[in-house]
Amino acid sequence: MKTNLRLSIFVCLMGLLLTNTTRAEDVFIVGVGTHLMESQTLQKRALQSAADAGITSVRDDAFWSTAEPARNQLRILPSWETYLNGARNLQLSTMLIFGYGAVPYDGAKPRTPNVKAAYHNYIDFVSRRFGSRVDFYEVWNEWDMEGTKDPALSADYAALAKSVVPWVHKNNPHAKVLAGAVTSKGMLDGFVDRLIDAGTLNEVDGLSLHPYVHCMSMARNTPESWANWMRGYEAQVRDRAKKAVPIYLTEMSWPSHQGNCGISEAKQSSYLARSYFLARTIPNIKGMWWYDLLNDGQDKGEQEHNFGLLRPDLQPKPAYSVLKAISPILREYTYDADASVQADDVYLLNFHKGPERVVVAWTASRSRQKNVLSSTQLKGNVQLIDTAEPGKGLHDSGEPWACNASGCSASVTLSDFPKIIRLGTPSVVSKR
Repeated sequence: MKTNLRLSIFVCLMGLLLTNTTRAEDVFIVGVGTHLMESQTLQKRALQSAADAGITSVRDDAFWSTAEPARNQLRILPSWETYLNGARNLQLSTMLIFGYGAVPYDGAKPRTPNVKAAYHNYIDFVSRRFGSRVDFYEVWNEWDMEGTKDPALSADYAALAKSVVPWVHKNNPHAKVLAGAVTSKGMLDGFVDRLIDAGTLNEVDGLSLHPYVHCMSMARNTPESWANWMRGYEAQVRDRAKKAVPIYLTEMSWPSHQGNCGISEAKQSSYLARSYFLARTIPNIKGMWWYDLLNDGQDKGEQEHNFGLLRPDLQPKPAYSVLKAISPILREYTYDADASVQADDVYLLNFHKGPERVVVAWTASRSRQKNVLSSTQLKGNVQLIDTAEPGKGLHDSGEPWACNASGCSASVTLSDFPKIIRLGTPSVVSKR
């Protein structure tokens, strides 16, 4: 009897553990890239700003050149320790990039036996020193840029990525090793296909992608066209790999510079909201890291200076305020595909958290009125968050719910800035 009781308790505890693990895995990651590992001044305040916006993960470089300034002389900078400890204190998960060549090896990629052995020594040293403080490691950054169609380049990377896994898992069994960091061009030119064919995705913990579209044609550079591409691409990867592949969008954004491929800061904030919500609708995408947290300079005409959520002095851009407003929905709510509509440039995406439901609604073209329906009885006016005015938070729209025996409806003006509309606790939600 005691044995049976103990067994029952054990089974129950294991069930709870597995359930909690599954839930943790299912939480969408709201990430951001940072360039703070070697900063002496901005780390603490910038990481706090990230946490305040509801960001849950930060990505940065553990430069090989910094870790090994001279052959076989490995080190960890105090600022690296400070960064990881600061992120941990703020409950931010961390992703570090194993990348870029080191001076003692003439900056070469680890493609030859000697350089590859040195690279393994570097990743062993770093992952051993950091232990459980790092949640993700990414094998290099945009390796494919040197030759997106070069089969030898992709073959060498495929082998390298597979070789990294046992070194990391020896020092940190819980860290995920991501392969790829593949550029948009590499995605289009078959670099990922060759990684799949080489069996790389059977060894690593996920595929990382950098699917920028800001310099593509007008028909392809909007969040909606981007999401259509990503939806098809995820299916392509799944079909070729013959399994579901965890995909991590470790860089993605639109720059707000004044020049070719740039958009306004206002449009950047609208695109951020729409792309994050659309990413939640695509199977097997585990998270997205906006590139990046801070603008990297002051030149308004320079693309690389204007990707950020914050200005160099940490003052928020509109995109920061929008992400802060939407991050709870992205993290905590589950997407309901059956109740959602994506048609005729109108997007009505349903999410729920327990019995609580919201619809995220916008139009990718001209503003228009749209009826929102709910099967529950709702009193008073529509309550919503308008990402065009995120500072207002949840507020009364002034539009009343009209209800009958079958439910309620309200007319809402949709624009290119998503509105998060509270639907209460309906059993069924529909749109017309």
